[in-house]
Amino acid sequence: MRLPDFEAWAIFATVARLGSFTAAATELGLAKATVSKAVTRLEGELGVALFHRTSRRISLSSAGQSLLPHAEKIRAQGDAATEAARDEAEILTGRVKMAAPLSFGLSELGPVLADFMEEYPGIEIDLDLRDSRVDLTGQGIDLALRIAALPDSSLRVMHLREVRRHLVAAPSYLARAGRLNTPADLKSHRCFIYSNLPNPQVMTFTGPDGDAVSVQPQSVFRANNSDIMLPALIAGQGIAELPDFMCEAALASGGLEIILPAWRNSPLTLSLVMPPSHYRPARVQVLIDFLQKAFRLA
Repeated sequence: MRLPDFEAWAIFATVARLGSFTAAATELGLAKATVSKAVTRLEGELGVALFHRTSRRISLSSAGQSLLPHAEKIRAQGDAATEAARDEAEILTGRVKMAAPLSFGLSELGPVLADFMEEYPGIEIDLDLRDSRVDLTGQGIDLALRIAALPDSSLRVMHLREVRRHLVAAPSYLARAGRLNTPADLKSHRCFIYSNLPNPQVMTFTGPDGDAVSVQPQSVFRANNSDIMLPALIAGQGIAELPDFMCEAALASGGLEIILPAWRNSPLTLSLVMPPSHYRPARVQVLIDFLQKAFRLA
């Protein structure tokens, strides 16, 4: 039984990513002929053409497109295994690319990363803060924090803690507009909507008797980040559904209060999400362990 030609698979992935045999040869430090022969050798073993070639350009064939994810995984696992072996004998250094939700990153992640950098000064952090979901594999991101009900995928997921959402408003707003008795009353109130959700206009609650109720209130303010809503909420301009970490300070100070406390919505989960490879450089693993300890205790 012949072993898979891992080198050829990795070279194919590099050529596909760069769109050029010449560019791949330069990046890999190989002769262009070596790169071309590796791809040709792989095509011969598979019995399919991976690229369409002309005198001026190359493009992936349909077979190449379907096989590319496998090649990228082989290349990524090889790189990670090599780095993990190096890290066993070296001081923890290098860069970790991670992503996190914007508001959570600003309020909760920043202090944790400050502690991490003090403990591991040789590790560099490249952080992408955004509420929209990023493609970990496609963008070369080592790990991401996500707050959501995650769909099934090939990504590795580590659940950290529950994130509750609260329906909140300022006492001044409730004194002026009146208090709510059931979620249906939201239809007659000024509501702020976080738009970066699959179905942002619908709010669903579970009552004291266990029955679920969905309402579709009219929004007077929509935004893809909830931090921007806080000043207007505290100023008494409406009602919003906010995650616990975002509104806990305003709740403690009395600037906001929880509405309909007997009615609860489904909590979200703070999770660490990683590419599917089981091989990770030690610098990535120590950050994963650090975040796990910090947020599981939160």
